[in-house]
Amino acid sequence: MCGIVGCILKNDDDVAPILFDCISKLEYRGYDSIGLATYSEDKIHIKKDKGKIKEVDNKLNLSDMPGNYGIAHVRWATHGDPSKLNSHPHVDERRDVAVVHNGIIENYLEIKEKLISEGHVFKSDTDTEVIPHLIEKFTNEGFDLEHAVRKTVDIIHGTYAIAAISINEPDKIVATRKDSPLIVGIGGEGYYLASDSPAILKYARDIIYPEQGEIVILDKNGVVVHDEFDNPVSKEIETINWTPEMAEKEGYNHFMIKEINEQATSVRNTLTQREHIQEIIDDIDEGIQRICFVACGTSYHASLTGKYLIESLAGIPTDVILASEFKYSANTLNDKTLVIFISQSGETADSLKALDVANETSKTLGIVNVAGSSITRRAEYVIQTQAGPEIGVAATKTYVAQLTSIYLFAALLAKNTELLEELEKVPDFIDEALEDIDFIKEISKRYNYARDFFYLGRGYSYPTALEGALKLKEITYIHGEGYAAGELKHGPLALIDEGIPVVVIAPPGDSHRKTMSNLEEVKSRGANVLAIGSADDDALKTKADDIITINPEVNEIIAPLVYVVPLQLIAYYITLEKGHDPDKPKNLAKCVTVE
Repeated sequence: MCGIVGCILKNDDDVAPILFDCISKLEYRGYDSIGLATYSEDKIHIKKDKGKIKEVDNKLNLSDMPGNYGIAHVRWATHGDPSKLNSHPHVDERRDVAVVHNGIIENYLEIKEKLISEGHVFKSDTDTEVIPHLIEKFTNEGFDLEHAVRKTVDIIHGTYAIAAISINEPDKIVATRKDSPLIVGIGGEGYYLASDSPAILKYARDIIYPEQGEIVILDKNGVVVHDEFDNPVSKEIETINWTPEMAEKEGYNHFMIKEINEQATSVRNTLTQREHIQEIIDDIDEGIQRICFVACGTSYHASLTGKYLIESLAGIPTDVILASEFKYSANTLNDKTLVIFISQSGETADSLKALDVANETSKTLGIVNVAGSSITRRAEYVIQTQAGPEIGVAATKTYVAQLTSIYLFAALLAKNTELLEELEKVPDFIDEALEDIDFIKEISKRYNYARDFFYLGRGYSYPTALEGALKLKEITYIHGEGYAAGELKHGPLALIDEGIPVVVIAPPGDSHRKTMSNLEEVKSRGANVLAIGSADDDALKTKADDIITINPEVNEIIAPLVYVVPLQLIAYYITLEKGHDPDKPKNLAKCVTVE
């Protein structure tokens, strides 16, 4: 959850402005505090506090710190309340070592008690603070910073990406990782560490991806990587094809609305993966008898759509399992199972744990947006979605890119040329749906009053209903629930009352007639019905209180790729009406790297 940055410049310029700029690009990961540490004149300088980046910067002037190298952190509280003391970077009591850390140290209490018995003094409630104390302990025993870090990670249990500096070894940053993301950037002016590429795109696009347990050493002369046995490792340098501008708002008020408007491009770009996906299908053993999707959150909803597609088009039994629940189903895997992992970041902790289990028995495929992420390096096959960097916490364009990859996979698996032709039209359908943005904005104002929302859909539209409800919950903080429309009479109908908004997703197709019956059920009980349906659906227009229309050529099979757009816009504009920041919803993070 958190994000870390490190930088050492080749010249003697102050690094703090660069650290501050880089770490500001990671606030989308979720945070409640920020801090920087730099080194100059035999001293580690630290500024940190809880609060939003701009608030803390206005108070402390984070860019005004001496030294040409340092580390920075945005924290999302796990151990200890958000506070100045609990903010990173953390130091030992002598202030010889400073550390930033992303992850959780599971055995920190045991380590802390032992260190206290040895005379160490702790100031925070965090698990992270044991790390600088351990490093300081080992440097006092004669180990250099690299080996003190190595000794430290031999003791700690849990997940981590760690970057450390020490007054005993100036001009050096040492970092390592286990189950938390970490990249190394090589730029013209210096060398960089970060949790994610948007942090350093402005300064470095040549990237090294450290593996688990490798130690990275940055100094003015370059980057050195050692394996767990101290052997130097030659790392491949990969160039990120994202531009710095892609991670900026470019005139939009929020990243979320920018990314909603980029969805047609995301689909067009992802459709270029058709040949690669065909190669994967050709390479997969024809003996595959079962497919299992594993995902979390929005990616879970994309996976549910995949289940409908694969079972209906290819006739292969398909399951969808929440990554956090996967271990309870692991015994059902075998070599005839293809397990597909879907993750925007490719660093989702629950999915990575499940992937390691699945690799032992089954073929694995990752559908991921971030090149070089952990899932891309650990799955047997990889489909790279082409959405570009997504900064808004609530997934939008990466969702439709995931769906596009799934649709291509299902259509090619089933040899369904008709669906492949339909997919080529989707970008234009999305652009057309976005033409109603002003109308949707006005409708959203009328539903701002609600405390509860219900979303109904059948078949392919059921996962879309779930996704619409999730978007509403994530950024408006209104309670929203998505239901398979046929389940209303099995309980949820008791919750429908006068004035409650019910969003009915009703594309043309086999499910339409029954969906209309469910609309009548909620309408007769006083619900305010907001329908999304075909522009030529006269029956829907007469039954719904409000209707958002979609091109009639969008049938129910491809509807999930298009009908989700107005649902995203409804959530976005209600959020604005409530005065919330849609890019930074409370308590949530873009990349969930803890279980």
